Amino acid sequence: MTLRPVQMSDKTGGPGDDTSLLTKTRSKTQRPPLYKVMLLNDDYTPMEFVVHVLERFFGLNHAQAFEIMLTVHKKGLAVVGVFSFEVAETKVAQVMDFARRHQHPLQCTMEKE
Repeated sequence: MTLRPVQMSDKTGGPGDDTSLLTKTRSKTQRPPLYKVMLLNDDYTPMEFVVHVLERFFGLNHAQAFEIMLTVHKKGLAVVGVFSFEVAETKVAQVMDFARRHQHPLQCTMEKE
């Protein structure tokens, strides 16, 4: 077996040749869209019930819940939080179910941010 020096012209684009590398384009990962969860005012649901819902399902302290309840009362609706689709959908369902079980017409909706 005879070894001979490798000339640059002898390269054929093998694994060690930089020109044989393929570049992959990485698609930028997009964040999923977020959804606003809102409570709507009505003339029948007691204010304390709304405060309780905000504390129980949205983890707000009493002062925060009271402020949002007043916003709902005065302006007709308030954004309670912004979540991924699945979380927003779950929160809306929980609030609506809880309100119905307690015989209140409280409405909770969601919309894309």
